[in-house]
Amino acid sequence: MIEDALDDAREAATDFLNAEGRDPGHVLAGVALTVGFALAATLLASRTVSARPRHLAQGDGPITERPRGPLSLILPAVFSVTTLSAVRVWNAPARPERTTAMGLWAAAQALNAVWIALRPSSRGLQIAAAMSSAGLAAAFAHEARKLDPQAGKLASPTGGRVRLANFIQRKAEHHPTVH
Repeated sequence: MIEDALDDAREAATDFLNAEGRDPGHVLAGVALTVGFALAATLLASRTVSARPRHLAQGDGPITERPRGPLSLILPAVFSVTTLSAVRVWNAPARPERTTAMGLWAAAQALNAVWIALRPSSRGLQIAAAMSSAGLAAAFAHEARKLDPQAGKLASPTGGRVRLANFIQRKAEHHPTVH
């Protein structure tokens, strides 16, 4: 019973990581590389971001604000979801597309770290940050999809929401609504 559960867990992890037929050392190196790079970029960026204290009134203590705007909403998702996708890409067969995809992923992580560190305050720079982050994430998702469709789906969470909405609509078409 325990052995069956362990086998099922191993098979699920192998499938999720796209590690079928891969050496465990290669898989662990990919996890270490992708998670380590993303964490390093996030850590570097977060160390350069200083809190912006504000004072409400004379004599009140400072209030520290968290970064706001579209950038603060997009970046955590980009870091985490594309990192999972990058592990699947790392485990794909060695091809030029894999090198391209991993390069795009690394560029996206580095750019996101730069944007976090710069902490753009003007609307124009926030839009530039969001668009460049989304653009690199989309380019990575496109290349990842060439190697492994699941990796492309992971890197493109909006596509997942569209698929879910289409599924719900197809189900709803067969059930008339009461008005």
